[in-house]
Amino acid sequence: MWMHLVNMVLEVLAGLVAGTCLLRFVMQWQRISFQQPIGRFVFAVTDWLVLPLRKLIPAGSGWDLSSLLGAWLVKLAQFGLLWFLAGGRGALGLLPLVSLVGLVQLVVSALGALVLVLAVMSWVNPGSPMHVLSERLCAPFLQPFRRWIPLVGGVDLSPLALLLLLQMLGIVLAQLQMSWMY
Repeated sequence: MWMHLVNMVLEVLAGLVAGTCLLRFVMQWQRISFQQPIGRFVFAVTDWLVLPLRKLIPAGSGWDLSSLLGAWLVKLAQFGLLWFLAGGRGALGLLPLVSLVGLVQLVVSALGALVLVLAVMSWVNPGSPMHVLSERLCAPFLQPFRRWIPLVGGVDLSPLALLLLLQMLGIVLAQLQMSWMY
């Protein structure tokens, strides 16, 4: 039972830090200003990790690879600690791969939550800054669906299609990760 509790606490902490690193990556990719409360929060949570990594990984091609590496390192630390606490059961060599799958799972669940926020904000308060931010963050992922799925009675069903795909991907990733861990 205590392993489940430790796992939950580590999942929340690693998810917060790694997810914020991923948010930093996407905000820079989409050229979203950090001069807002969410941007300041992102810097406050990730600067301790991302700034030292920038010394190792030079900026190039417009991608913030240090934020991606930081997110992966957080997930690697999470799974490494779980491996250690479980008595070293499982293949230590698979931890980097399991951590990568865990990072992709975090992306899938965070994007799903963001799409839900976008949908709710579009109904409740479509002109709010949170709606604009969530629209800009989701746009690259929704665009392929919007090309193929027409509006139905003025309603955009592309978020529903993206959520369905994300759910299926999440199931596949969870099964893949479980097969490697045990």
